[in-house]
Amino acid sequence: MIVFAASGKGGVGQSVTSCNLAYRLSLHGISTAYVDFDLGSPSAGAVFEIGSVDSGAETGNGLHSYLLGHDSIHRRVDVRASTHRKALHSRRSRGAALVLLPGDEGCGEAVSANDRQVVRRCRELLLDLDSTFKVVIVDLSAGRSVAMQIALEATRPLDMPDNEVYWLVYHRWTRQHLMSAKRVVHGPKGLLARAVELGYGLDDLLARIRFVRTAVPCVTGEHAAGGGPQAAWLLKQHDVLRSLAAEYRLGDSVSLGEVPVDRLLQWREQIVLDADVGAGIANWATVVAFDNLARRLVDRATWVPV
Repeated sequence: MIVFAASGKGGVGQSVTSCNLAYRLSLHGISTAYVDFDLGSPSAGAVFEIGSVDSGAETGNGLHSYLLGHDSIHRRVDVRASTHRKALHSRRSRGAALVLLPGDEGCGEAVSANDRQVVRRCRELLLDLDSTFKVVIVDLSAGRSVAMQIALEATRPLDMPDNEVYWLVYHRWTRQHLMSAKRVVHGPKGLLARAVELGYGLDDLLARIRFVRTAVPCVTGEHAAGGGPQAAWLLKQHDVLRSLAAEYRLGDSVSLGEVPVDRLLQWREQIVLDADVGAGIANWATVVAFDNLARRLVDRATWVPV
C-alpha cells in the first residue's frame, strides 16, 4: 500500500501528522516505510528526532540524489534504533519496522518531473518498498509541486496497474485552507486534472483520495475553547466549515479523520507517545486521533467509492 501525503499549502501539519500516523501503524504491527519527498525542506528526521538527518541527509546521500542517479542504494534509517529521543528509542523492540528514507538537505530543486530517469527510479523505488513494507508513506512537497507531478507519473495505472496507491490531502480547519485543498485536488491544474492527462480513471482516483483535517478546535463538551458568546461563535463557524467542506467535495464522506488542536504540537512537532499523555503534556484525544487515522487507513471499507 503506497500512500502519498499532500496538501494545498504549507503549515497544515502534514509531516508531523504523517510521521505520527507511520508510528501508530508500526505499533499496530504494520511494517511502514516513510519516504521524505519534500523537495524544499525535508523535515521528517526532525519529527522522529534523528539528529543525523534532522533536516535531510547530507547532499549526495538522500532520496533526491538517488532519484538523480548519483547513488545506486538509497539510505534507509531505522527510526527506533536511530532516534535521540530516549522514550522512543527504548521502544525499538516494540511493534513492526519503521524506516525513514530521508531527502537531501537543500538540493531538491535539481529534481525535475521531465527527467525520465527520475520518474523511472522513483517507480522502481516505490515498487521495491511496496514489496517489502505493508505501508509506504510518501510525504510530498506542499501544493501542486514537482514532487506531486513525479508521484503521479511514477504510479500511473499503465505502469503500476496492480499496486494499491492512495492519496491523503491534509488541510487545517479554516475557510482559507479548505479553499486551498479544493484547488490542489479539484482545481483546473490540480491533482485530478493532471492525473486524467496521464491516463488515470477519474472515478477510480476519486475513490483513492481522502482528506485529513488538522488542528480542529473542540467546539462542544468540557474541552470546548472559550465560553459564552465565543463558544457560540465557534460552534457557528464549525457548522459553516462543515457546509463549505461538503460544497467543495471535502466533506465527511471523503474524510479519513481529524486531529484536534494540541498545544504540544503547536509548540513542538514530534511523535506523540502514550507516555506524553501520562506525563500530562499531551492530550489523550490526540493519541486517539492518530490511532484512528492508522486504523482507517488500512481498512478496506475506507476506500469504498462514495
